[in-house]
Amino acid sequence: MALLADYAITPDVFDITSYSTEEECEARLGTIREAMLTEGLVRDLRDGAWSDFLRSGPRPWHRRGRELLKKMKTQGRLLRFEPALPDPPADDRAWCAEALATDVERPFQGGVITTSSVKEAYANERRVARIDRLSSARWWVSRSPSVRVKRALADYEQHLDLVLRFSNSLMFIDPYLDPRKPQYGSFGTLLERAGHRAPAPRIEIHRVCHEGSRWPLTEDPTYFQRRFRDTLGGLLRVAGLHAEVFIWRRFHDRYLISNVVGISLPNGFDVSRDTLDFTTWTRLGRGDRDDVQREFDPGAGRHGLVDRFDVRP
Repeated sequence: MALLADYAITPDVFDITSYSTEEECEARLGTIREAMLTEGLVRDLRDGAWSDFLRSGPRPWHRRGRELLKKMKTQGRLLRFEPALPDPPADDRAWCAEALATDVERPFQGGVITTSSVKEAYANERRVARIDRLSSARWWVSRSPSVRVKRALADYEQHLDLVLRFSNSLMFIDPYLDPRKPQYGSFGTLLERAGHRAPAPRIEIHRVCHEGSRWPLTEDPTYFQRRFRDTLGGLLRVAGLHAEVFIWRRFHDRYLISNVVGISLPNGFDVSRDTLDFTTWTRLGRGDRDDVQREFDPGAGRHGLVDRFDVRP
């Protein structure tokens, strides 16, 4: 299971009358809240009509549901999907049909969350699960804060697909990241997957100023600028992106930090020739993700900023 998954939620999940009591509605919403705000994205079906309906529809939406919707929007966790079926949904079961139809365009990393009345119409559909029986859905119980990843581009693309395609900001933090070196030769491909969309995400790249015992900036102040611009400039132009590179005096740990998830990557973004070489990625809690982001803010003074430059088309 990916460290970041995407889901669809039918409107009845937010409707107090879908449950025996208002308290039960609040409790059920509580079972998905943390997952949606830490490790999940939600498909905003029919080009945002889903969230519009939940904000303004006449049904008795639970206040906790409205709060969750607001937080997901603020955090950039709502993914607009173009209409997948000809007609707008007329009821909750039709919203479920719309959600399942989007799976053809982009398969879910998660699934569709609904209530018993809608699940009855999709009894044999494994991608659909009742909110009160999520523990019976394999795609829900297989969630994990860590994942074993082969150190190869194909695995990186698979596990980072949602992060790269839908994040509004991306910080690639790796002390030895150098796009000219063979082991980082596929890094540009990861960057490209974040592009070709509007608005383009903000991209930062962080590395240290030395290469082993060598300090190249003492001989050539433009050393890193040339390496990044010559290697990534054309690719970024095609993808409609630009990046800001930060060169620090020292740091050790490696991360990918975005507005929707933080991931600790012990070996960074390089790949290995050994087909049996695996590494373990770990999803950070929201507080730790935010702390790492603050740590690499130039104003924090944590690692000694040596150089800072843009890589633009």
